[in-house]
Amino acid sequence: MRRETTRQGAAGRPGGATRRQFLLGGAAAGVGAAAAIGIDRVVARAQNDEQPQPKPERHGASAVSFYGEHQAGIATDAQAHATLLGFDLLPDVDRGALRRMMRLLSDDAARLTAGEPALADTEPELAGEPARLTVTFGFGRTFVERTQTVPPEWLAPLPSFGIDELRDEFSGGDLLIQVAADDPLTVSHTVRMLSKDARSFATLRWSQQGFRRAYGTTAPGTTMRNLFGQVDGTTNPRPSDDHFDRIVWNREGWLAGGSGVVIRRIRMNLDTWDRADRQAREFSVGRTLDSGAPLTGENEHDEPDFDAKGPLGFPMIDDIAHIRRARTSDPTEKIFRRVYNYDVPSSDPAAVSDSGLLFISFQADVARQFTPLQRRLAEGDLLNIWTTPIGSAVFAIPPGCGKGGYIGETLLET
Repeated sequence: MRRETTRQGAAGRPGGATRRQFLLGGAAAGVGAAAAIGIDRVVARAQNDEQPQPKPERHGASAVSFYGEHQAGIATDAQAHATLLGFDLLPDVDRGALRRMMRLLSDDAARLTAGEPALADTEPELAGEPARLTVTFGFGRTFVERTQTVPPEWLAPLPSFGIDELRDEFSGGDLLIQVAADDPLTVSHTVRMLSKDARSFATLRWSQQGFRRAYGTTAPGTTMRNLFGQVDGTTNPRPSDDHFDRIVWNREGWLAGGSGVVIRRIRMNLDTWDRADRQAREFSVGRTLDSGAPLTGENEHDEPDFDAKGPLGFPMIDDIAHIRRARTSDPTEKIFRRVYNYDVPSSDPAAVSDSGLLFISFQADVARQFTPLQRRLAEGDLLNIWTTPIGSAVFAIPPGCGKGGYIGETLLET
């Protein structure tokens, strides 16, 4: 009868040799102790790699408080994704209804920005990752008039500019809701919740979606790039600047602590831009494409020299280059840009894309700060060859509120 035996390891454990022992044994027999030590280290590293590694910090849990002197979503560092909603008020919505609407919208916005479900949230699981969610409300002229209050003079459609080809589906509106976060699912859920809140009081007039680089793609403070590949907003003031408050925040009446916003949808013809060579592109802007430096400098934030001449005696920065037309010596003509790119399917089968810029600017007084700037650009700017404004809207941004309060109470409770 065949006798069966049980193999035991050196420590007397039954069963075959371990994988590590097998590797070490074979290596020692074939190439010697030195090679065995090397393999031992390789196996040890492999075993370490299999151990659970510490997880990176979860950015989705980051929250921006809804409450404060100013509304969030203005001085807040721009998030990666945004959706802007423009609503028309229903004919029978009066001051009392506006008060109820803003209480409801503010309460749900405060919950969602904190990572909590809205009161009637049918998908509460989608509310747990705020990802720096902010919700910002704006009032159009009709909204203010419904409260029996005289609107600021600048709260009106912008003057007509010769470059405009405005479309109703991207223009006007009585109520603005700006939703922004670093996660597109968070934005989508918030838009749906707030739209359901508003539907008893208003109808959706337009919806516009925009994006920037995903969170963490570039270092904090990096100037965004538009779809022309240009750095966009080099001279934008920062919230830490001494003059930021003067540029952005209104100081008068119910708007004290609030602002004014201009939203311009600017179509960018990427197909014709593609046909321009690099020199023509940089000449039209007055900056290099790679670093964003002015054509007279080396770094993005170098001050441009508008008097500098090239080898043939012509200005290095053309008289109608964008960088020159956007500049002014008037210190009151300053704005704060918070722009996003858009890219949607084109209805033109011959076009590759329908792309552009959601130009969003905040300023205390639209007529005094934004309109003169836009007028100069409309009268002469080389970028007008490739860009066309197709949407325009102006809203008053009321101040923030404290816990237990709501956005618009400075207007609706007086």
